[in-house]
Amino acid sequence: MTVPVTVRVVGGGSEIMVIGGVLTFYSTYGHVAKLAEEIKKGAASVEGVEVKIWQVPETLSDEVLGKMGAPPKSDAPVITPQELAEADGILFGFPTRFGMMAAQMKAFFDATGGLWREQSLAGKPAGIFFSTGTQGGGQETTPLTAVTQLTHHGMVFVPVGYTFGAKMFDMGSVHGGSPYGAGTFAGDGSRLPSEVELEHALHQGKYFAGIAKRLKAGSA
Repeated sequence: MTVPVTVRVVGGGSEIMVIGGVLTFYSTYGHVAKLAEEIKKGAASVEGVEVKIWQVPETLSDEVLGKMGAPPKSDAPVITPQELAEADGILFGFPTRFGMMAAQMKAFFDATGGLWREQSLAGKPAGIFFSTGTQGGGQETTPLTAVTQLTHHGMVFVPVGYTFGAKMFDMGSVHGGSPYGAGTFAGDGSRLPSEVELEHALHQGKYFAGIAKRLKAGSA
């Protein structure tokens, strides 16, 4: 029997939600959004998995974003906390701010108190992907400090580990990502995710969707 799985990807800076899987993200300059698209491709490649990308609400005014030189937002729909409960698994993506998730994503998590009270997300698998400005800017601390949000909701954190293989050990080129999840370096904003970083994101999506599918099948 085929068990339909919904994944949501939600991102910060760029936000993504995958339903069955949900991809939820926030992306200021588009780096997280690009990772989210690759994660969606990977998750959607798993039979029976439906993926949807969402972004969390922006908290900065258009005037401030303009002064920051931020490009237009993704056309992904803006998610509400209640929509998280509809997913079988959720991937959260966001850029770092001083080694932690961006304020926009934190504000979104702060709005999930109703879900926490009912433990509506308990038992759901969750993953994390991210973007930092520099190599020492938080490729591990950003996802590590975000795990606390998942823990209070009783979610099951699914790190990618070293399942991406040899490319995680490659010293021949600069690339983001860690055992916590796919990642990229934005630099001054002009650097785009590299081929290896996009491959890592694709792998994370496929790996996460497989886990979510097995968990749902086991509870059916």
